[in-house]
Amino acid sequence: MEYIFSLHLSYREFLPYYQGLVDKVEVHAHGGQTLWVHCRHFRPFFTSAGIQGQFRLTLNRDGKLVSLERI
Repeated sequence: MEYIFSLHLSYREFLPYYQGLVDKVEVHAHGGQTLWVHCRHFRPFFTSAGIQGQFRLTLNRDGKLVSLERI
């Protein structure tokens, strides 16, 4: 299963996730689905500007993360 979504969080908005104070990010896929993604998966994309862009989330049949990539 693949889900495409946009995420635009400033550095300040993502900081609680990065610090471990919050563990999941709620995202809304372009198909209308609401997904909860563990914030550790977004850490490679975290910059001084925060997290900006469009992403593809791929899950296996059991709903486990296969990949998360910026597209």
